[in-house]
Amino acid sequence: MAEFSWDVRSPLDRALVAGPYGAQGEAGVALTEIRNFDLVQIMARRGKAADMARASKARFGAATPETPKAVGTADATLIWSGPDQFFVLSKGGRHGIEALASVFAGSAALSDQSHARVLISVSGQRARAMLAKLSSIDLHPYVFAIGSAAATSMDHTSVTLWRGGDRGGQAVFNLLVFSTFAESLWHTILDSAAEYGVTIAHSEELV
Repeated sequence: MAEFSWDVRSPLDRALVAGPYGAQGEAGVALTEIRNFDLVQIMARRGKAADMARASKARFGAATPETPKAVGTADATLIWSGPDQFFVLSKGGRHGIEALASVFAGSAALSDQSHARVLISVSGQRARAMLAKLSSIDLHPYVFAIGSAAATSMDHTSVTLWRGGDRGGQAVFNLLVFSTFAESLWHTILDSAAEYGVTIAHSEELV
């Protein structure tokens, strides 16, 4: 019998080439793929939304986002993904699906999305201008402030978008996209960002 071994690789392994891209000079956009994260989708069982919210508050010390928001806790981010459902984004397994199963037993259904989604961080002075080419959402800080989130689409691809904390005085936008569509969307993002100059990287650190 043939023996198989699995080589876990990023869906962007072929497409992502670290370094500069597009226009020369100071880059206006920074693209970073965040790798090796834990992502669990939590969906309330029928009539159990309040129970799910109580379990979430007890676990994370923060209220479950009931509107399009992303809520940061000490070691996780809770991201609204629809009515009575949200993602838990974290690292290191502390809030992985095995750890959360007992927390939400009876109140919610859990789905491990850690390898089903790609996480892309977009920042830089021209990040908002670049994303405006791909998104119909007004990303002006007066409208889309830190912690705002949306379940939307870019280039006909479903994404979960939220604004994280600023870095170096610049807005940071995060995209969760299905792994199967990630390479296509990645190339679209590069095309949109090329005129501003891009720095490309990958990281193990959540932002």
